[in-house]
Amino acid sequence: MRPVDIIGVGITNFGKHIEKSLVELGGKVAVEALKDAGVKPSQINAGFFANMQAGSLFSDFTIGQNVFYQAGINSVPVFNVENACTSGSSAFNLAWMGVASGAYDMAMVLGAEKLIIPNLGLMQAGTSELDTLEGMVVPNAFAMRANLHMATYGTTKEQLAMVSVKNRRHASMNPLAQFRNPITVEEVLNAPMIADPLTRLSCCPNADGAAALVLCASELSGRYTSKPIRVAGSVLVSGSYKNPCNLAQWEADKRASSIAYEMAGLGPEDLDAVECHDAFTISEILHYEGLGLCPEGEGGRFIESGATTLGGKIPVNLSGGLLSKGHPLGATAVAQIIEGVRQLRGEAGSLQVDGAKVFMAECMGADKAGDVKTCSVNIITK
Repeated sequence: MRPVDIIGVGITNFGKHIEKSLVELGGKVAVEALKDAGVKPSQINAGFFANMQAGSLFSDFTIGQNVFYQAGINSVPVFNVENACTSGSSAFNLAWMGVASGAYDMAMVLGAEKLIIPNLGLMQAGTSELDTLEGMVVPNAFAMRANLHMATYGTTKEQLAMVSVKNRRHASMNPLAQFRNPITVEEVLNAPMIADPLTRLSCCPNADGAAALVLCASELSGRYTSKPIRVAGSVLVSGSYKNPCNLAQWEADKRASSIAYEMAGLGPEDLDAVECHDAFTISEILHYEGLGLCPEGEGGRFIESGATTLGGKIPVNLSGGLLSKGHPLGATAVAQIIEGVRQLRGEAGSLQVDGAKVFMAECMGADKAGDVKTCSVNIITK
């Protein structure tokens, strides 16, 4: 396996894009990524397109070919990838393997989603799952995790709310974020209840958006950029579905991150910043523990300490995270990696972490038997 670099990125703001189609959003970021990489469309050997909901919402399929065509990319293999919230990072993992194996010298990863749809309603884990049919829709599953973590480790509702407050503070400095007005712990706690203890401000919003990356064999990347970002580790796993399953911990996080750390020759102590899947406030607290940022059961106290805010020990979700930046499913995990690229390039503006050299992006999605169906961890380095 040969080394692989990220040499180009493109991203839209997340939020309402009523006037633009999914293909238009994707085509825009594809062109931006090509321009940022300094390469021509003809130099892309393969395209990996991530989307979760277009098939069910619009009865639209094989969209990737349409999107890449907008940027002049054709006559190459195009892979359409759906893997819940990790659709984007799954596409990234496949592209990385394709370039690392030598099958391709250069590939584009692109995620796009349109979710600002009237009467969309609750997103379910899947009508083929018995849990869903019995009422285990997504907010309920995360509320159960929150209640068990609170009962087991003494985590408080106030500590959960601090995740939303911190991520909104970060989002206030990110022009691409969907929600940028500061909020308080009291506002989070007093917002309409969704699934106790999770209020509306404890849950991520739907969003439209797109994001793209260009991957290149490291031996060639110097031809195109003076700031290549190395993919040090890329891991995708599924849940173990053990019975009983501990809802207060995410074993998949521990397993995926340990493999990624080994691949990169690094540990949690080496990370300078992290983006993680904070679809609900409890998610981020569980990820602190699963990724080894703090000991098991200490996630609530870790957020309260200020360790994960800008200027803290290990800043988490400087983009604003899913809670404030927004969660356009297929684009989310690609955008997380782009946040890392900008940090390592020194292009993050007021959100810049001084001297950032190592970045982790974690994402997960979908439920099965109290476990997660898909979990990804990517580590990139300067």
